[in-house]
Amino acid sequence: MALAASVTLAASPGSSLVAARAAETPAPVSAVSSRVETAADHSRLIFTLTGDVAPQARVAAAPPRVVVDLPEVAFRIDPREGRSAAGSKLIRSYRYGQFAPGRSRVVVDLSGPARIVKTACVAGQLEIELAPTSEAAFNAAVTQSAAQSVSLAPTQPAAAPAPTAPPSDRPVVVIDPGHGGVDMGATGKHGEQEKAIVFEFARALAAKIEEGGRLKPVLTRNEDVFLPLNERVRIAHENNAALFLSIHADTLAEGHVTGATVYTVSARASDAEAARIAEKENLADQAAGLESKESVEEVGDILHDLAKRETRAFSAQFSQALISHWKEAGSLNKNPSRSAGFVVLKSYDIPSALLELGYLSSEKDLARLTSPEWRDQAAGKTAEAIEAFFADRSREARAPQKPPRPQ
Repeated sequence: MALAASVTLAASPGSSLVAARAAETPAPVSAVSSRVETAADHSRLIFTLTGDVAPQARVAAAPPRVVVDLPEVAFRIDPREGRSAAGSKLIRSYRYGQFAPGRSRVVVDLSGPARIVKTACVAGQLEIELAPTSEAAFNAAVTQSAAQSVSLAPTQPAAAPAPTAPPSDRPVVVIDPGHGGVDMGATGKHGEQEKAIVFEFARALAAKIEEGGRLKPVLTRNEDVFLPLNERVRIAHENNAALFLSIHADTLAEGHVTGATVYTVSARASDAEAARIAEKENLADQAAGLESKESVEEVGDILHDLAKRETRAFSAQFSQALISHWKEAGSLNKNPSRSAGFVVLKSYDIPSALLELGYLSSEKDLARLTSPEWRDQAAGKTAEAIEAFFADRSREARAPQKPPRPQ
């Protein structure tokens, strides 16, 4: 297809001007490898790029890390390369990816206080050199970096226009593929990435819903890009969503645990595992190098509390519908209905749930999650559950109201 398009362009009027402009457009810079070099008094994180970029680096705390902002870079590197930095007393791990349209980011997790000795890109070598420092000096650098970030450039990505569905009479279902960009999420033992697995599932689910013709699906992200947690909720509100479903695939220390789990929001977690998963997911913004974890704004009044109570009842109703349909997919967790304080589920007026497709730490789940056939079947069952949820609500709305009892 690309070759045919090129031939057509070459034969069309004015094609020489188009070709000249295309030639002037620089090819996107890619990162093709990374490595950590250590010495007694410093550590270097080095990326090999196909071109030079201008990096901007700063230190951040809670947890201690170095954040390096770049123009857009395509990271064509095995994600396992950054999971650990063996031999370095300063660098614990690092991650990388798109942070916002036209912007990429590297986040370096530190084992202790460090100072930035050098950040430079010369002849396609991006070097981030770090050296040990005192706690007091590190905290002072964090304060200085925060002040410079406010005065020079925003530390959070600029809010892009929310993906919106064309005007439609159909109820809108917002599907939220978790993580993305520099926030990689969980990683399987063979390098499988949660952010990619859940994105492919979300696309398959959206296609199934669209085929049904009764509901309108909207994805919170249409590419491998980072989205803050509150931005995901904002997209749901922007689209006047009637349902919000976040998709994830975590890892556990226990490799024998398998199966899908459906979470709803609650002030107190249903169990310790649900609390751990929610805490981890709520730190997604920090994983991308943002300064603080934000929560959805809560409003304290009677009407708000009534709406929240009704919304959570609908969320529980949808959760049960989803579990019921997933039984046919044959891959439910032994305790599939759980709840915890997930930030992305705290919208008081949109029924919301989080679907944990399975665990990348389980060989059985991993085989399912990477199977196109399983994905198609599971997406179909999920779409059926969503359809059933809206059908039940429609029947409830049409049901005649009982007359008040005589006094």
